[in-house]
Amino acid sequence: MSGLFSTTAASTAASNTIGDLKQDKELGNPPEDSITALSFNPNPTDPKDFLAVASWDKKVRIYEILSDGSGQPKCQMVCDGPVFSCDFAKSGDKVIAGGADKQGNYIDLTTGQKTQFAQHDMPIKSVRYFEANGVPMAATGSWDKTVKYWDFRAQAPIGQLTVQERVYSMDVRDNLLVIGTADRYISVVNLREPTKLYKTVQSPLKWQTRVVSCFTDSQGFAIGSIEGRCAIQYVEDKDASLNFSFKCHRDPPQNNVTNVYAVNDISFHPQHGTFSTAGSDGTFHFWDKDAKHRLKGYPNVGGSIVATTFNKTGNIFAYATSYDWSKGYQGNSATYPTKVTLHPVLPDECKPRPNPKKR
Repeated sequence: MSGLFSTTAASTAASNTIGDLKQDKELGNPPEDSITALSFNPNPTDPKDFLAVASWDKKVRIYEILSDGSGQPKCQMVCDGPVFSCDFAKSGDKVIAGGADKQGNYIDLTTGQKTQFAQHDMPIKSVRYFEANGVPMAATGSWDKTVKYWDFRAQAPIGQLTVQERVYSMDVRDNLLVIGTADRYISVVNLREPTKLYKTVQSPLKWQTRVVSCFTDSQGFAIGSIEGRCAIQYVEDKDASLNFSFKCHRDPPQNNVTNVYAVNDISFHPQHGTFSTAGSDGTFHFWDKDAKHRLKGYPNVGGSIVATTFNKTGNIFAYATSYDWSKGYQGNSATYPTKVTLHPVLPDECKPRPNPKKR
């Protein structure tokens, strides 16, 4: 089933699968170094959209997205090292972040005050906000091979989990926590029992895990690898027949050589449950996992796409372009673009297609 979603095969499909970037708007005042993460304010009662952007320049910038699709800086948090991850609190009044300084910090958007809440022995690669029994919490995953849980009111972690290897990616949805580590381990945690591993498997993809992302219904997760593949995995063994993987972010073969690119980020649409992949090839695509179908593919944006996210209603798709080090030090240059772009999502772009098998 590995070829079902192949973008090289899909490129011969009807032109209506080619998306349009003409309405996309670039944010002003972008970060000064490579971007690592994006997060939108998820609070459904807040009429405004706010976007947090984490960067190697040691800052998390928060932008207010205006009605015309542009953005303006609202505030920023300055950390002691490059920031590798950020996430909005459910209430929308805090942004948590972690990075090379081995600290977890948050900024209170109402006061602008920065507070440290977490500490690790090595850099923090991923932070995720969640709630346990209505109490705001954070999970921090580190290269020290631990995931720690924090109550913002306490000085010490309220729980800790040791995983097989360095944490590369994490995601949370409801009570599902998925952790992707070095050596292709994927750990699944039920947050009702946060200090126990519900299960650990090795990724079905043969190369290094770049990103894990939970389904909107928390029944499973997607995995992206450095080798231009994505895997769809369900949590429960009874659903294993629904698991599959597919190729993406690859150039058409030429002279028996195929250029493959890292899948840098995967984001699920909050309403439709469809998802995006974005990669080192500078493209993003929208997919329907249930129909096993590519909905839209988009032209190259002029640089590697390193991070993506949908806003709370799913009518804005944000993507960050900057160097992702996929070609090593020599691939970087002072002229490489570093920018955040907002794509207005049209109704048909992310809507699931009718599944002919269910008719």
